[in-house]
Amino acid sequence: MADLLDRTTAETYASWFRALADPSRVQIVEYLARQQRPMPVGEIVAAVGLAQSTVSQHLKVLAEVRFVLIEPVGTARHYRINTSCIDCFPSAADVVMGRPAPIAIGTCE
Repeated sequence: MADLLDRTTAETYASWFRALADPSRVQIVEYLARQQRPMPVGEIVAAVGLAQSTVSQHLKVLAEVRFVLIEPVGTARHYRINTSCIDCFPSAADVVMGRPAPIAIGTCE
């Protein structure tokens, strides 16, 4: 019998999957990943076409699992993709599906 995925890792992966369970959050992650730069919320709002409060709530969820990092710029906040987390995500999906991880999976920094 194969070893069971440890509980802490399983909880981390579950939080990642929950964070990406909303199509708007998937769009925000994809958009930030393509832009490859910190962006103010107004630019993200313009790109996804949702209300600022909705985008801000989605960014909060994504920041909680560290897919998105927040950078203070004066009194504003800019958001950027956390490439180390995004790089780990496909490996997490592989592990959950019983495939060998193509890269080492650590905590999302």
